[in-house]
Amino acid sequence: MYLINYSKIMNKIYQSMQSTMEIFISSIIYGERYNGKTQLVKSIYKDSLWVDGSNLLEVQKALKENNYVVIENFEKISDLDSLNFEHKNIVAIYNGKNLSKRIKEKFAFIYHLPPLRERDEDIKAISNIYLQEAKEVFDIDENITIDTKDLDISKNLKSLKTSIYKSVLLKNIDKNELSLLLYNYFLKNYEGENIYKKQLSIFEKELIKAGLDIYKSQLKLSEILGINRNTLRKKVNEYL
Repeated sequence: MYLINYSKIMNKIYQSMQSTMEIFISSIIYGERYNGKTQLVKSIYKDSLWVDGSNLLEVQKALKENNYVVIENFEKISDLDSLNFEHKNIVAIYNGKNLSKRIKEKFAFIYHLPPLRERDEDIKAISNIYLQEAKEVFDIDENITIDTKDLDISKNLKSLKTSIYKSVLLKNIDKNELSLLLYNYFLKNYEGENIYKKQLSIFEKELIKAGLDIYKSQLKLSEILGINRNTLRKKVNEYL
């Protein structure tokens, strides 16, 4: 998935990197992990040699034998002074919020990609991509909408993708799958006393919550559920 043509900052970095891809010059892009740095660089430098900064010998060998090198996990470089970028096209990907002065002095171009939570345009566009992927994985044809407010972006793309896949799966779970899910849950949580009373809330809370969302009235819901209105009000106060 190449993350370009979305937010202004993504486009700005993309255009700048693309304009220097044939020049012997060093560039570094930094920001939080999983925020799209790697995908952006791959959209331009997919044919360059990629090496991992955690293996210094491999990086040194790559720089010696190649003119175009992408160094991932640059924050793991153990000996910065041993790297020679002269007459090379180097792109480094650094996972971190800040760069030291020594690192900045090593590069001609420095790009900062903000976390996903600061890029609303990207959240919407990337969510649509992951949504389509999830529908293909789970073989779902029907339309599915997911409120971006419910998505987890605490770990940028990593948590976003996970939350979308979970949402798609849960929106299409059937009775047999739900039964299996509950069975496995109870296998891991079948301990202590008064288990029936403790676990009953799993069913009641969500049943009542969904009913209120549908009927918007406790009186109507009490009739649908076949329970006393006061009993329902008590459970609403207890669970919600």
